[in-house]
Amino acid sequence: MNDLDVGRFLAGIAALIYDSDTERYLLLKRSSKKDWGAGHWECVTGRLDQGEGFETALYREVREEVGLEIRPSFIIGTTHFYRGEERPEYELVGVVYCCEVVGETAVRISQEHSEYRWVTLDDIPDLQKSTNHSEWWLVKLMERAEVLKRSLPGEIIAFHQDNGFELG
Repeated sequence: MNDLDVGRFLAGIAALIYDSDTERYLLLKRSSKKDWGAGHWECVTGRLDQGEGFETALYREVREEVGLEIRPSFIIGTTHFYRGEERPEYELVGVVYCCEVVGETAVRISQEHSEYRWVTLDDIPDLQKSTNHSEWWLVKLMERAEVLKRSLPGEIIAFHQDNGFELG
């Protein structure tokens, strides 16, 4: 059996945070001190700690990176990529959530980021033309979230917001 057959990889989450009052998404600029993706725009992202479920990691990462309380509305999709070269220790699979802010919208960014913006798709023509994969991916998340927000029945979104996605 070859090592790649074993299925060793990291698990992560991404949270595209939406403020329904302003109809804007929260984007974060990665600190220039980061080892990967420095200076590029992203949403909240993070790896699961050992023994942690996806939703627990989602709430923890959002609190740590931006200090907001959220509720997940729907799953935008899944992701699979390598943080750098294609080696098992850099392989990451994840779940991408669209989350709505609950309560206060004052952002407190961590040292992982240097700035933030609340935006609509129309506000980011520079990112829509970006050749950087992370920024291209972020635009695709926003586009997909817009379609899902329009398409998913409100009852389904409310069910997920009330009950979450973890099945135990």
